[in-house]
Amino acid sequence: MTSQELTKHIVRILDSKKAEDITAIKVRDLTIVADYFIIASGTSTTQVKALADEVEFQMGKQDIHPQRTEGYPSGEWVVLDYQDVIVHVFYRATREFYSLERLWADGEQVNIEDMLK
Repeated sequence: MTSQELTKHIVRILDSKKAEDITAIKVRDLTIVADYFIIASGTSTTQVKALADEVEFQMGKQDIHPQRTEGYPSGEWVVLDYQDVIVHVFYRATREFYSLERLWADGEQVNIEDMLK
């Protein structure tokens, strides 16, 4: 699965579980860390964990597992590292504080509406 296909699949999973403000940023030309960042919000720490769990579960069904997972116990900010795609699931206030979209503003914003069709 290409990084673009993986991004599309994860965006759809997050959308199906009612994640808020889903954003995908193509960072391939800015960093060697990943090709895409996906950023989404949950309305509570419980929803943040549920969103991360669902992404892991659905991707695991395709035998795709994150290399690393961070932040799960607090539920404020969970990071799932799928090598070429890094998923950030935030509690809303935590997302506003860290403002990753501003930090990676030089990246290419991906139109997720096309992914959800």
